[in-house]
Amino acid sequence: MIHFEWPWMIAALALPFIIRWLLPAYLPVEQAALKVPFLEDFSDAETRAASRTEQWPLLVAAIAWLLLVIACTRPQWLGEPIEQAVSGRDLMLAVDLSGSMEVKDFVINNKTVDRLTAIKWVAGDFINRRAGDRLGLILFGTQAYLQTPLTFDRKTVATLLDEAVIGLAGDNTAIGDAIGLGVKRLKNQEVNSRVLILLTDGANTAGEVTPLKAAELAAEHQLKIYTIGIGADEMLVRSFFGSHKVNPSQDLDEATLTAIAEKTGGVYFRARNTDELEKIYRLLDQLEPVEKDKQYFRPRTELYYWPLSVALMLAAGIALSRVRWR
Repeated sequence: MIHFEWPWMIAALALPFIIRWLLPAYLPVEQAALKVPFLEDFSDAETRAASRTEQWPLLVAAIAWLLLVIACTRPQWLGEPIEQAVSGRDLMLAVDLSGSMEVKDFVINNKTVDRLTAIKWVAGDFINRRAGDRLGLILFGTQAYLQTPLTFDRKTVATLLDEAVIGLAGDNTAIGDAIGLGVKRLKNQEVNSRVLILLTDGANTAGEVTPLKAAELAAEHQLKIYTIGIGADEMLVRSFFGSHKVNPSQDLDEATLTAIAEKTGGVYFRARNTDELEKIYRLLDQLEPVEKDKQYFRPRTELYYWPLSVALMLAAGIALSRVRWR
């Protein structure tokens, strides 16, 4: 069906009549002229020809004005209603961008990559599966930033996560501030639909709020937090001086991450490799959604450019005819 977005613009149809009523009529200046008696026989024919010549531009101008007003009302074609999948779940991802995330202890396609690359690799597929959920993205290091507010636009969230770089928010780790920012963005959403997924590889070393204090605040607002500790266990590293054991996750504060999850009714997960990270995301897929009323979307196609184009062509035709006549 056709819908007019601004139907009140139809009132502009009366504008030419109002202007004609308010402004005085144009009176041509009469000049002295010689009268030739025998030309009086042709006066009626000339008058009729002049009348026809003046009438058609006025008629075309009226049609052009009508089409221009119709274009101003913004006619749109409304398609059939399309049901949107809406779960009512609001998920906020908080991703650590501190300097320690550049440690290369994950393997993707037989290639060693840093921790942030592994998160992007697995989280991209997780985001794409979140049909019906609203997603948001928080990036944190020394400070926490809201990169993407809650939105159904999963593609934008995935793109902005993919564009994130290590050190963008500073080299330290402000876990408490990231949780506090998540609480601020989710506290006004429906109860039982607020979920924060926190991914980090270290301990809290910056920020204004401690992680446990932020977790208490989250619990007060019934925000459930799932924490994911990133980093491999002890591993053998070969060097010029031989092989030796290193623990790339020695700075990971698992006790605090576990306490955060328990305080808010969530779960702490340990991701030592990409396979475990994928399993964690599959478990997160099982979160129970909150039922909401069905939402419908009607695609709209703008039609204003059709009457506008015809009106401009008619106006151009009138202008050209005036130039030729002169």
